Amino acid sequence: MVHGLHGFNAEEEVLFEDACEFFVSDTDGEIQLDMDELTTLIPTGTYSMQTDPSDYDYDTGSTEDPGMCDRSSVRGFRSHYEPPLFWIIFILGSVGNLLVVWIYTTVRHRLKTMTDVYLLNLAVADLLFLCMLPFWAVESIKGWDFGVSLCKIVSAVYKINFFSSMLLLTCISVDRYIAIVQVTKAQNLKKKRLFYSKLACVGVWLVSLLLALPELIFAVVKTGQNNKPSFCTLVYWDNAFNQTKILVLSLQICMGFCLPLLVMVFCYSVIICTLLQAKSFEKHKALRVIFAVVSVFVFSQLPYNALLIVEATQAANTTITDCKTVIAFDVAGQVAKSLAFMHACLNPFLYVFIGVRFRQDLLRIVKTCAGGLSKGGQSKTLGVPKRPSVMSDTDTTPALSI
Repeated sequence: MVHGLHGFNAEEEVLFEDACEFFVSDTDGEIQLDMDELTTLIPTGTYSMQTDPSDYDYDTGSTEDPGMCDRSSVRGFRSHYEPPLFWIIFILGSVGNLLVVWIYTTVRHRLKTMTDVYLLNLAVADLLFLCMLPFWAVESIKGWDFGVSLCKIVSAVYKINFFSSMLLLTCISVDRYIAIVQVTKAQNLKKKRLFYSKLACVGVWLVSLLLALPELIFAVVKTGQNNKPSFCTLVYWDNAFNQTKILVLSLQICMGFCLPLLVMVFCYSVIICTLLQAKSFEKHKALRVIFAVVSVFVFSQLPYNALLIVEATQAANTTITDCKTVIAFDVAGQVAKSLAFMHACLNPFLYVFIGVRFRQDLLRIVKTCAGGLSKGGQSKTLGVPKRPSVMSDTDTTPALSI
């Protein structure tokens, strides 16, 4: 709740309250600000909307002589490690993201804020991404038996949704910056912001499609030697210093990790400074949410992208020649890739379910369904009653839903 926002109308007060809800999962926290403090916390400047998991080769040394090192132990590790983990990620992620899509499309009926648009697109991207995991789980056990065309399609769809997920997380952090740090501007441009969010989502999907073109071009099915199973991987053009591979890896690292991380760090740093100046606000809850968002992103994506940097360096100038080191690098790549995959099943809990009002909507649905079953299966309409606020429903729902 917000008390003492003198000089602001009811709509602006609700906006600031909803924007801060993302950081605090309870409704008992209070923010007390006077007008002078608030005007210093809310800049009046205009805002601008700016905007894998993996082409990691299962056979990391696809450009090297496969006879140099026996990597059968790596495939044995994959066959035991990846299938159960991928299926767990697939099941948990599907349940969480399907709940998000169902509530946004069935219960709330329409998208009212930029955050709503981004979260729905994020859930769709994660779902499409998760649908590719069963293919990789089967491939790790039996090899790739689905043909070259499906190899290209699965690899491309997987990469499209990986990039779109990372870029949508970037858009969410920018939206939360606008909603909390520039609340007056956010209110004045409310209708335009919703249009801009839809435009940004179209841009995200188009950019992701372009970044996934290497998968459509270079994905092939390599036949294993000595009765070993075949596998779907990327085989780049044979040019000087592996320039094509280095370019592809560099784009993935920059667009899939560096850009999102830089934007998130900047936006959340300014948000933290804004919240720290608020009086009587339960800052520890807000800070825990922000640190959780950034920490999970770094923990899941940094190891994988660090190995991609090593792989790009190796492609430019081969420095790793020891067989044991190569095998250790391959195994580390599988573990890091799995960590990167886990982000898809964590997104619903970080960016949606932490919101108080979203949880209330979910609990209301469960209670309605349970009541309907107890009365012979006749349930009432799963509608969310309108709130008295002019910004009924969650106009900036999970203001920082992570």
